[in-house]
Amino acid sequence: MLKYIRDKDIISRKETIAVCGRKVRLLILSNRRQKEAAPGMLWIHGGGYITGMKEMAFLGRAVELVRDHGAVVVSPDYALAPFHRYPAALEDCWGALVWMKEHSGELNIRSDQIMCGGESAGGGLCAAVCLYARDHGDVKIAYQMPLYPMIANYDTESSRDNHARIWNTRKNHFGWKMYLGGQWDREVPAYASALRAESFENLPPAYTFVGTAEPFYEETKEFVRRMQEAGNICEMDEYPGMYHAFDMMDPDHDLSRIAVGRFHRHFAFAVNHYFAPQE
Repeated sequence: MLKYIRDKDIISRKETIAVCGRKVRLLILSNRRQKEAAPGMLWIHGGGYITGMKEMAFLGRAVELVRDHGAVVVSPDYALAPFHRYPAALEDCWGALVWMKEHSGELNIRSDQIMCGGESAGGGLCAAVCLYARDHGDVKIAYQMPLYPMIANYDTESSRDNHARIWNTRKNHFGWKMYLGGQWDREVPAYASALRAESFENLPPAYTFVGTAEPFYEETKEFVRRMQEAGNICEMDEYPGMYHAFDMMDPDHDLSRIAVGRFHRHFAFAVNHYFAPQE
């Protein structure tokens, strides 16, 4: 079952910013014990682009970064489909990232360690935000962690005829239809479906993990392959037989514990090795 992490050392507060005429609410998590400037992580919740909320940061990986590594996490309530189709969600996440950079001092964030991560659709938006940042240059991202990302608006070998737990072919098609409307399975911009990108060059180092039974298995592998072929550092762990979001849905499973442990080790390595000074 899902577990919420509560800790007396975690400080949470809320902020509202304006993005493209919309009010975007942010949840900001920091560690009371952290005195020096810390890495800042834009953590984007999952939900197939159609559901979810910023408080999902308390369900696992995001809040652990605050508790165990002293990071500052900003989780945006980005606009959801179908009431707000692409590019609204991307605009909101990008606006939150720019806000993090502009307020890094008061947030106690290291401006050279602004990072991005998320699960599922949040992983897809993470990948899209990194592409957008590369192409526009307003924010330099030091590291990305798009976990089992939703990045292909077309069927792959693993997303076609998939009937696994939590997320499957039917739900995947519905999510993309709501997010992209009538062009849901056609050629779309890479900022809408990151695996459509023509080039993966000059992107931040990345880490991800994925279960072999879930729809996003093949697209995650393809993302990693293309990242590596483009000369980027990109690492992936895969977990045999595991379904979508298994680490959150079954946190006491042996493979979930292994996945979470390796996630933490990769983040700790990134904190010590990856930097991206702002211009």
